[in-house]
Amino acid sequence: MDMTVRLCMLIAGLAAVAADAKPLSQAPPYQGVYQPQGVDEIGIWREDDESERKLASSALVIQDEALTQYLKSVLCDTVGADRCNSVRIYVMREPSFNATMSPNGTMRIFSGLFLRVQSEAELGAVLGHEFGHFEMRHSLGKFKSARSGSDLLAWSAVLASMSPSYDARRTYQNLELSVYGNLFRYGRDQEREADLLGVGYLNGSALRPQAAAAVWENIMGELESSANVRGLRKPNFHSIAFTASHPPSGERAAYLSELAAANGYGRADGASRYRAALAPWLPIFLEDQIKLNDFGASEFIIANLASEGWTAGLWLARGELYRTRGHQRDLVNAAEFYAKALKQDGNLSAAYRGLGLSLMKLGRRDEAIGPLRKYLELSPTASDTKMIKLMVPEGTQP
Repeated sequence: MDMTVRLCMLIAGLAAVAADAKPLSQAPPYQGVYQPQGVDEIGIWREDDESERKLASSALVIQDEALTQYLKSVLCDTVGADRCNSVRIYVMREPSFNATMSPNGTMRIFSGLFLRVQSEAELGAVLGHEFGHFEMRHSLGKFKSARSGSDLLAWSAVLASMSPSYDARRTYQNLELSVYGNLFRYGRDQEREADLLGVGYLNGSALRPQAAAAVWENIMGELESSANVRGLRKPNFHSIAFTASHPPSGERAAYLSELAAANGYGRADGASRYRAALAPWLPIFLEDQIKLNDFGASEFIIANLASEGWTAGLWLARGELYRTRGHQRDLVNAAEFYAKALKQDGNLSAAYRGLGLSLMKLGRRDEAIGPLRKYLELSPTASDTKMIKLMVPEGTQP
């Protein structure tokens, strides 16, 4: 038998093994505390246990017990109290829209997520999605799929080397594309399954399931705003790149909207409770977002947060965003935003600082002295007081 034919037969057989795992359509019934099964899964859990041990003492973890307990309560309201007991939540100070779930029950929530969801229902949609990965053992499935694919390529390379013909090399190259394509597609299928589980959890909860689609609609709005400011072409939210690890956002918003229970529109979304729980951390998370230097995305996020009304903190954040970009027209706008913040909260020291610095850069030095003096009065131990004092004429310092 020709070596190329043998190679093709082996490819077909191994490809079937690599693609044998299909996503399930629904979560299995809850069966209590789960323990890893088999050598592969036990090994993965041991690695995750060691990773969690290091994570618990990481400087990136926000040590706020009240916040962590609140997030755990939202997860329990979403997936059910019986299921959520196995989860341990860690909040990472990282301004990205992301959350992950490890096979051993470790959930990492990045702080950037909190700026991009507006209610307990939207938060529950994301946490439910991650819990879906955990419940369906997706990490184990992805590990086995990747191992099958690498085994396939290794054996195929051996056979191809035994038949150094152009056809054998071309067949191997085609195989590489097929294996990698199947692995990426398998990962996207896992994401879709987790999406379906997430909205399914919401359908069975007291939270509004339509929030799942709203999350992705907001993400698309943010990405479009970012592209517009950068002068880039509008993103295509329905195309799939060969190496994409997730389905396109437009597709996700569409099927999540369709699958949300129709009788869920009248349910509560927990928006007011969510805002109250995140209030102590909102200024810090906004500061981290502005430092990403993505003006369009930050402007969209701040405006979205202000959909229920502008607060002093949001006016301050918008002023910081415009002042940081630093165009002359931005400085004029920033000064206006700081003034609006101070109108709502006359003791907001950071707003006095920003207003004074904006006026200084605009060449309005005399107007800037008063706000800077007030900043020094309200924040005498701030890290930048020595620098600010250099801007204040001698004899006017507090």
